[in-house]
Amino acid sequence: MSSKKKSMVQPEINIGTLGHVDNGKSTLVQALTGIWTARHSEELRRGITIRLGYADAYFYKCSSCEAPQCYTNKEKCSICGSKTDFLRGVSFVDCPGHHSLMLTMLSGAALMDGALFVIAANAKFPQAQDREHLLAAEMVGIKNIVIVQNKIDIVSKDRALDNFKDIEKFIEGKSIEKSPVIPLSAHHSVNLDLLIKTIEEKMQTPKRNALADPAMQVLRSFDVNKPGTHAENLTGGVLGGSIIEGEFKKDDEIEIRPGIRIDKSGRISYEPLYTTIEDLHIGTGLVDKTGPGGLVGIGTLLCPSITKSDGLVGSIVGREGKLPDTLNKLTLDIQLFERAVGTKEQTPVDKIRSNEPLVLNVGTSVTSGIITSAREDIIEMNLKRPICALINNKVAVSRRMGDSWRLIGFGTIK
Repeated sequence: MSSKKKSMVQPEINIGTLGHVDNGKSTLVQALTGIWTARHSEELRRGITIRLGYADAYFYKCSSCEAPQCYTNKEKCSICGSKTDFLRGVSFVDCPGHHSLMLTMLSGAALMDGALFVIAANAKFPQAQDREHLLAAEMVGIKNIVIVQNKIDIVSKDRALDNFKDIEKFIEGKSIEKSPVIPLSAHHSVNLDLLIKTIEEKMQTPKRNALADPAMQVLRSFDVNKPGTHAENLTGGVLGGSIIEGEFKKDDEIEIRPGIRIDKSGRISYEPLYTTIEDLHIGTGLVDKTGPGGLVGIGTLLCPSITKSDGLVGSIVGREGKLPDTLNKLTLDIQLFERAVGTKEQTPVDKIRSNEPLVLNVGTSVTSGIITSAREDIIEMNLKRPICALINNKVAVSRRMGDSWRLIGFGTIK
């Protein structure tokens, strides 16, 4: 068993939360991490996740107790009082469940190594967003999924069993058919030990190349200065995200693409940004270097006006001259679904047409564009906002249906 302290390590894996808006995803993340991820004022007012939330958990195991009670998120065993052995750190990406925020969820899915598919025992299942989130997870290649049957504390045993049968029926024949189903109450922290045990067994830390040229997809960006801070005391902008491969170190010179939007006499362009890493943050504090896995924060010398309010979300960070080119046009090998995801009517998906507007999710970037050419399985489009795409990035394709953008397929950049 590892003797490492949590203060010495960064989280090794990113785990997302999927499922309908009222299934208790944020409550579950809070039970595991001690952090309520909905920090934005509108989130607090409405009681839902709007922006991607994030929080770190640290898992331990008591060598004196039996499974699953020996698994915990505490440094002391609540059963026998013994000091527990540290297992690993985990970063949670809390995704919004409301259908109007599906594009935000897809950005978070790009960073997930595994996911908790959260279902409410007191609600009809499946909801439209349950289908949508599951298909999105399959599309971006998330294979390690644990199903969480939440809110068992507010239903009868018979109702919980009926809900469980609905879950079994829904997953039959799907990629998650063999995924474990964990009944629990996030509100009362019931069965969290079994969930932690299952995560440890089901979601192994993926192998990553720490020696490759580093690249980080930006999930959030911030101005961390308080209003009224004097200019001489300002702190540079902060970038939050997950390192895909390689390592970043303090004082590294970095490049950010596609960069900053420039408006010259009505002509819009994007120029890369160049800066220095001032400091590196993980959940437990400052470190001198960070590698792949978990969510990290990069403190920079950038003007905080550039990074405030998620201004650089969707960008990619790397060493100078090592990032892919910025793309203003895309050619995609496209695969359409039979039916639009998330529509109650299960609306059939028509072929993509020339001059049609579409929204694309590429990694953590969201952009829109107009189709310039549409053939059977190849489309070409001009982008409203350019992207910087890593190799093997899948592209989620959404079409306007009614008052929402609906997922209709996915593509591969050619």
